[in-house]
Amino acid sequence: MSLARTLATDDFRSELFERGLLIPTTVDGLYGRNEVFEGIVAAVDALIGRLSAADGAEIMRFPPVMTRQGFEASGYFKNFPHLSGTIHCFCGDDRDHRRALECAPEQGGWTSAQVASDVVLTPASCYPVYPIVAARGPLPAEGWLVDSSSYCFRREPSLDPARMQMFRQREQVCFGTPERIRAFQSHWMQRALAMFEQMRLPAATDLANDPFFGRPGELMANGQRSQRLKFEILLPVSDPDRPSACGSFNYHVQHFATAYGIHDAAGEVAHTGCAGFGLERIALALLRHHGLDPQDWPAAVRGVLWPAS
Repeated sequence: MSLARTLATDDFRSELFERGLLIPTTVDGLYGRNEVFEGIVAAVDALIGRLSAADGAEIMRFPPVMTRQGFEASGYFKNFPHLSGTIHCFCGDDRDHRRALECAPEQGGWTSAQVASDVVLTPASCYPVYPIVAARGPLPAEGWLVDSSSYCFRREPSLDPARMQMFRQREQVCFGTPERIRAFQSHWMQRALAMFEQMRLPAATDLANDPFFGRPGELMANGQRSQRLKFEILLPVSDPDRPSACGSFNYHVQHFATAYGIHDAAGEVAHTGCAGFGLERIALALLRHHGLDPQDWPAAVRGVLWPAS
């Protein structure tokens, strides 16, 4: 399937701005969204919900922040310091406040009086789930399934509209045995391909790795690939020659269960996996492939996204 129109990345971004679908700010990758764009995101979110409705997952919805304690336990800063976003706050008195306001920019300005708070920006919507499940004690014998969603932050300023710094994720998070997680991963890959086919988007799955930091990260990425732990669903969005990941299907082995103390019914360290979708990226893919006015999209696509309309 060809793109609706052949546009360079900058042209696509400019047209999104001109139509008001995205609202620019002074920071790359940070945008407002208009009613039309939000309507597409809501429709995609609802479609994923309809696909997973019969799975019996526990619904969890989170704000764009999580506890610093939970973040630190995950090991995220160790593996992805370049993507992390912490929240710093002023905790001083009147004197400290005056001193901060008088501080010269070259000395840090008002930010010099900020200290790390007990919350951080959420890097993925599954991260707040693990400490909650861990606190409940051993998993049921059949394992557990959670449907989570939140705004997420990753420090990746870019002119590419598909690479936002703040975006929404819808995830399914699975807890249980290795066999259960592998079956979950495979099932969601096939389910996702069928979903994108319904939306008439040219998606394909491929083996992938996370963007681990530094030289040790290269070894971790190679290990992730060799064990076939991560797959992504890819399709052209901004650049026809460089497909973007609009979803991922991950087997964490025992990483999160060990970090948070999640055990199965027999008391053994559990295995976990997740299937996640970037809602804004899917919305952008629809706009890129079918045009910037949803009213002009193919009737079959509209019927999938807005079945009652």
